[in-house]
Amino acid sequence: MTGISAVIITLNEEKNIGDCIDSLKEVVDEIIVVDSWSSDNTLAICSQRDVRFFRTDWIGYAETKNYANSLAAFPLILSIDADEVLTKDLKASILSVKLNPEYDCYKLNRRSNYCGHWMRHLWYPDSKIRLFFKDKALWGGSSVHEELKMESPYSVGLLKGELLHYTFRNISEHLATTYKYAILKAIQANSEGKHARLSKIVLGFMSKFFSEYLFKKGFMDGYYGFIACGISAFGTFVQQVELRELNKNKPG
Repeated sequence: MTGISAVIITLNEEKNIGDCIDSLKEVVDEIIVVDSWSSDNTLAICSQRDVRFFRTDWIGYAETKNYANSLAAFPLILSIDADEVLTKDLKASILSVKLNPEYDCYKLNRRSNYCGHWMRHLWYPDSKIRLFFKDKALWGGSSVHEELKMESPYSVGLLKGELLHYTFRNISEHLATTYKYAILKAIQANSEGKHARLSKIVLGFMSKFFSEYLFKKGFMDGYYGFIACGISAFGTFVQQVELRELNKNKPG
């Protein structure tokens, strides 16, 4: 049997972390939580459960996750966010991997709960590699969006069941988060020498909305599908507007 370490990074996740940890207990051999100095009850909730709890300064998504992975005692890592939980079917699939791992890594289908509503078309199946052998993977990517990079060659399997993602509890939360990340993306793009023109501001907004609403079938998720697509487009708009402002203020 191959041991599994569940790895979670946290910052003020008191609303989610308890359910996340509880969904892992029957499946993994240890649970590692790496926290970036939460000011809420994240520590207290974790201390009531059988987890290995560590604290570190925030060093970006990729580097924080790599640090967390380095603490794992078992060869297989299940990387999970604090706002995610395993379904019964997914638990069974992971347990079968423990008995006989056939691939270097495994994709999980993720379904999002948005403002209390399950998104059955938009953001689904959103397949991501979340179960992998520690010595074959490393997190990389930008400071805003991390990406798991597997050592080539590697084989990939797809597990049955779903990873349930509790995204935003209300629209205000989605707006605030989207705005924050749009500013961060603009700062990064500016540092990379990228430029925003009026055409990008206008067409980027429209392209993002219609891509998600029509081609990714957001319209099939009704009112909340429309709102989610609109806020995503708003994020693209803010990013391009902020990038244009940064371009104007850039020395030289």
